[in-house]
Amino acid sequence: MHPAFLYLPGGRLTAPELSAARLDGHLVELGEGYIPADLVESRSARAAAVAILIPADTAASGPTAAWIHGAGDAPPARHHIRRAVQRRIRPAVPARVTLHDTALPASDLVWIGGVPVMTPARTMTDLALGLYRDESLRRWMVLLADVDPHLVCEAITYLDALSRVPGKRAGRGALERLRVRTT
Repeated sequence: MHPAFLYLPGGRLTAPELSAARLDGHLVELGEGYIPADLVESRSARAAAVAILIPADTAASGPTAAWIHGAGDAPPARHHIRRAVQRRIRPAVPARVTLHDTALPASDLVWIGGVPVMTPARTMTDLALGLYRDESLRRWMVLLADVDPHLVCEAITYLDALSRVPGKRAGRGALERLRVRTT
């Protein structure tokens, strides 16, 4: 998506001007900004709309990555990012963003609209692994499976390759139930 189609508050237009354009039907909200009402909401548009929340050396993960990949209509209330480099970092993150301080290998990253995002299969796997801590992740798993049902089998395969990971048993069970639902 071309950056000219994304309007962020305080950029070319102020927040009140953007709100007025939304009320007039010219713009629609998308993530942290607005896009023209007649623009197709794509993965690159979603990624660009939350790019300001993803600091350097991090990548969108969890529900944020699921939303970027097409899951759901609205972005998550709390965004998730993960370290995308091997070295430790200390980024300044807004209160609405959760930083997961475990390194993400380059093979599990895809660049969408200039923003590093966790791959769909790895996103599904991480959502499943996090279920034992946060049951609300199940909603994002279902929404992501609706986008691509094959992700469930890919996540099961990915999960089976892992050893001694917290939440593996619960996550695998949830993925198995989801696979039965999607087939």
